[in-house]
Amino acid sequence: MPQGTIKDYDDRERSGSLLMEDHSEVAIDAVSIEGSGLRSLRLGQRVRFDLIEESGRKVARNLQIVTL
Repeated sequence: MPQGTIKDYDDRERSGSLLMEDHSEVAIDAVSIEGSGLRSLRLGQRVRFDLIEESGRKVARNLQIVTL
């Protein structure tokens, strides 16, 4: 399961992005966190996730917090 760091996240829009360890950017959206039970994400927070490709872009799913 890949890991990354939250780059940006908007609680109101429930979307943002994270940086993978190879410095590539992955999108986060409401579906990414709904199934995980998370309510919010913080900048710099480390997460594990499943990586999928959706409409030609990388998207994180099933986020799990690694560090608070």
